[in-house]
Amino acid sequence: MAEGMVLIKDQKEGCQLYNKGNFGYPLKGGGLEMDLVEAVFLLECNRLEVQRDGEPMSFEDLFKYSSTVCEGFDIKFLVYRDLRQRGFVVKAESGGLDFAVFPRGSTMSSARPVYMVRAVSERTALDITDSAGKVSQTEDRGKKLLYGVADEEGDLTYYIMSTEDPEGHVSAKVAGKASGRLISDRVFVYDSEGSEMLHSQGFYGKMLGGVLQLSLIEGCYLASVGALDVESAEGEAMTAENLKRFARPAQNEFDLRLAAFADLRRRGLVVKTGFKYGTHFR
Repeated sequence: MAEGMVLIKDQKEGCQLYNKGNFGYPLKGGGLEMDLVEAVFLLECNRLEVQRDGEPMSFEDLFKYSSTVCEGFDIKFLVYRDLRQRGFVVKAESGGLDFAVFPRGSTMSSARPVYMVRAVSERTALDITDSAGKVSQTEDRGKKLLYGVADEEGDLTYYIMSTEDPEGHVSAKVAGKASGRLISDRVFVYDSEGSEMLHSQGFYGKMLGGVLQLSLIEGCYLASVGALDVESAEGEAMTAENLKRFARPAQNEFDLRLAAFADLRRRGLVVKTGFKYGTHFR
């Protein structure tokens, strides 16, 4: 152990580890330099003995030490260990990414990485701007960005991150105007002509015996584009802004959801709630 790295000075032992698994980085003159995550993995597999100040370190000792010098080491180790056990060659990466993953059965000299990986806890709050930047960074390099997400029990789920530019063919324009009434947390359009117009032109809402039921998101969007007049349950006229103020306490992040809904509609897509799928929209 030296300066946060594990050094293998014996040339024969270093070559053996490098040639059988691509562990570590060869040093000039022989030997091997190894990342802590590699060393902890090999120690767990009984393929390596690590000494510090001349004393052997147990798995617990090395894991504790690594956790003090490497932020998020526990999550990184879980992801590294799992990928190695799946047969991938895994090397530490920089620039806000954790690992580069090479194909099964390959060597670093004969292949290029197929995935760039970030290891995160399921409770980690991610910056979407940063994540989008990492996607662009990896795509520019011809790779895929993989997020390895660890839950509280140490189980892992992998997500391939990518950018999309969705586009559909349903016009966002609504020819005409309907009238609706706010009942509880929905807007109902009772006149058959207005119901048919909204449902047929953009597949808005859900028909219930000739009455169109709109979600608050749909109602706010249609009111903001001038396609819907809304009355309160007491019969008072409500502006689009009035309806938004009513909706915000009822739904978390309502303005963000509405902005996303409006953007998807402008792209020609039919947008429905994705609640039962664990998403905002489908």
